[in-house]
Amino acid sequence: MSTDQLLLFVIFALVFALLLWGRIRYDIIAFSALLTAVVLGVVPTEAAFSGFGHPATLVVALVLIVSAGLTRSGAVYLITRTLVDARRGLGTHIALMGGIGALLSAFMNNVAALALLMPVDIQTARKAGRAASYTLMPLSFATILGGMVTLIGTPPNIVIATIREQTLGSSYHMFDFAPVGGIAALAGLIFVATLGWRLIPDRGASVSGPAELAPYIAELTVPEGSPQIGKRLGELDETGEKTDVAILGLIRGGQRRYGRAASALLEAGDTLVLEAVPEALDEFRAALNLAFSDADRQEKLTAAGEGLDLIEVVVPEAARIAGKSAQGIGLARRQNTVLMGISRSGERITREVRKTPVRPGDILLLLCPRDRGPDVTDWLGCLTLAERGLSVTANEKVWLAIGLFSVAVLAASVGLIYLPVALGIVVMGYALTGILPLRELYDHVEWPVVVLLGSMIPLGAALDSSGGTKLIADGLVTLTRGWPAWAVLTVLMVVTMTLSDVLNNTATTIVAAPVGIQMAQTLGVSPDPFLMAVAVAASSAFLTPIGHKNNTLILGPGGYRFGDYWRMGLPLELLVIAVSIPALLIFWPF
Repeated sequence: MSTDQLLLFVIFALVFALLLWGRIRYDIIAFSALLTAVVLGVVPTEAAFSGFGHPATLVVALVLIVSAGLTRSGAVYLITRTLVDARRGLGTHIALMGGIGALLSAFMNNVAALALLMPVDIQTARKAGRAASYTLMPLSFATILGGMVTLIGTPPNIVIATIREQTLGSSYHMFDFAPVGGIAALAGLIFVATLGWRLIPDRGASVSGPAELAPYIAELTVPEGSPQIGKRLGELDETGEKTDVAILGLIRGGQRRYGRAASALLEAGDTLVLEAVPEALDEFRAALNLAFSDADRQEKLTAAGEGLDLIEVVVPEAARIAGKSAQGIGLARRQNTVLMGISRSGERITREVRKTPVRPGDILLLLCPRDRGPDVTDWLGCLTLAERGLSVTANEKVWLAIGLFSVAVLAASVGLIYLPVALGIVVMGYALTGILPLRELYDHVEWPVVVLLGSMIPLGAALDSSGGTKLIADGLVTLTRGWPAWAVLTVLMVVTMTLSDVLNNTATTIVAAPVGIQMAQTLGVSPDPFLMAVAVAASSAFLTPIGHKNNTLILGPGGYRFGDYWRMGLPLELLVIAVSIPALLIFWPF
């Protein structure tokens, strides 16, 4: 063993130990390791930051931005409000949500897919009166499984494709992972929906935080040319139930109609009185193409700047608006801002929202021109509520967003355009068409992941160029000498899967992929089944909450403990190995 190899093995051992320790953030660990390797001379100075311009790093960043664009356009709402129903049985709900999650995570980052669907799942659990712990872990596992199917579904697949291009001269295409990854994902989803969820202990978790705030009494307007004109108010109940919005009544000509007025035929200019949290209100508006306010104020709002912001403010005793109404202080006229709703500790409001005197302690939901929120808040004399990431869905651009993304994925999958370039075009398209505001482009990039990738890629390359990966491969081959190639493949999967359960799956892939190639070359067989085995195994982190960020995301909301994951995760990992090995032998023969 050479000095460079020894130093690199020590650096990797320290990195893995610190990641397991969990007291220091993973990007700090990785970047520190890179700098240490450069100082020690095992990573060339000229290659120190090559990982930050690496295609794998760029694709991960671009996928997160594209995911945000699909969310802001309402594409995700379109799927969930069509398919999700709280009245379904638990097994059926898990199968459906798992299927949606797997499908989304096949074409977008699986962490982003879970982040989009987790609030939907929690709300559905609330409506159904069951613990969210029964469904959040299956949803997390489903989004992890779905990422195995395509090149962009999960970072390990991107890393595998890039390593193959560097070492063997050509990369994998978009759906090359589908035969094996698809079979593993399908088998896993069936297990999770039928048996797996029964192995989860009931933690009776309820979610605390922003979603627990009292809902707003709010108003939305039926605009000219709306498809809702001529419908009875009661016909909107189904959409209200799906989006968790209560329809309280109707305002016409400044007069509020008491009761539900369910039989009233809707006219242009009618105002619906609703009770909902902001996210549900926006989804309801997007689903029915309603307006925020009357035509005059809506026109002034959209003309006032590049887009709109939803903000929440608390009214203190000395606020300008305390004791007055939004109409009385000229909020719309002076600040181009619409009072969307008032939250008053669950108390019902019987007047028009903009004519209702505001009390100290009320929480106001305001719609204002983009970047004007702080000025409006100061003018009102209010206090900003803790940021919840509220945004206004650009639902009129949903098909444009879906179309741009679909064309890019199709072009990349048939080899017409390089994937990072295709995703970059989608991002630029979203920015230029206003689907995603320019100021938000970089907000959606998970920078710690970018730093992790940018730091670990040069380290992995140095381990490979120094002969370290060949040393590991030779050791595994010696251990499995005389075994058939499929048995060696199984050992590689087990080792990779075990590492991925306790380490970041991207870091595991960077180390395991070159080892797989070396093992294949030593055995004199094709490296493709070994690379595919690493891809599936690195993504199969189901035993702990630290193996995959999706498992970490559900830890608190699900009320889980560290030891809860292996109950469903261990049989799932064994199942993935059992179905993947035969699939590898069929679709990627030696």
